[in-house]
Amino acid sequence: MSDVTDTARYLRLTVDLVVEVTDVGALQAAALKEIRSPESDLEESERQEQIDLVNADETGAAALQWLIEPDHVLSLVEHIDEVEPREAMLGVEPSDGALDDEEDEEHDHDHV
Repeated sequence: MSDVTDTARYLRLTVDLVVEVTDVGALQAAALKEIRSPESDLEESERQEQIDLVNADETGAAALQWLIEPDHVLSLVEHIDEVEPREAMLGVEPSDGALDDEEDEEHDHDHV
C-alpha cells in the first residue's frame, strides 16, 4: 500500500449480462410509458425522437436501456463501505444469446 493517503485508486467493474426478451412488444410498451411520463423531463422533440428509436428497434435493446435506471447499476457496489461509485455507463446491444468469451464463464465464481 502507498504511504500517500490522498492517492485514489480506481477500478473498472465490467459486467456482461445476457437476457432473453420474451415479449418485445411488452418491453417496448413499458419503455414508451416511461418516455411519455411527465416525470421523464424530456422536451417534446426529444420525447418523439426516443419514441421513434424504441419503435424502430426490433430487438428491444433501446427499450431495455430506457428501463434500466443508473441507480440499478450503482447498487451493485452500494453495500460495500470501502468503495464509492464515481460513474456508471450502460450499453445494451443485441447478442447471439451467449457470452462472447467462454473463459469468462470458467471464472465466474473465482474471487481474488
